[in-house]
Amino acid sequence: MPSLRRRPDPVPAQLGRVAQDLGLAALLGGNLFGRLAFHPSVAGISDPRERGKVVNAAWRRYGTVNSLGLAALTAGWASSRQGDERPLARVKDVLVGTVAVTGLATAVEGVRFSRQAPGGAVALEDGDTAAPEAGGTARRNKRSLTVLGTVNALSEVGLVAVSAALRD
Repeated sequence: MPSLRRRPDPVPAQLGRVAQDLGLAALLGGNLFGRLAFHPSVAGISDPRERGKVVNAAWRRYGTVNSLGLAALTAGWASSRQGDERPLARVKDVLVGTVAVTGLATAVEGVRFSRQAPGGAVALEDGDTAAPEAGGTARRNKRSLTVLGTVNALSEVGLVAVSAALRD
């Protein structure tokens, strides 16, 4: 009679999943904290340039966490992906790719944005909106960052859901 228990995955695949989970937790946690708590809160800083300085300094520091999280996610995915051809595994492949591409693009655009003013002091209305005095290039960079960050966050949420479904 066949066993009803699922055979455990090899240790490298299990470690890969742990790396994926930790990386995704760092990425999604930072994304949600930034969007829902940090960005709205900096509106309480009275000087628009000081807002920009604080926002850019914080994201520059968190960039290390994001980089390590993205590396852990992609390395873990690559080590545990072998041979799974279920349709949801392919969806997960697309989501991992989307998280990676939008994460890297956000990092590049964030650096470009912060360099629009000395010390990252780009005038901001709040953490998500460049002030009119920031100039057209900075406003475009900030809008681009907002779109990339939204796509990134939605992809991360989708990845959590698909990863959970694949573990059944």
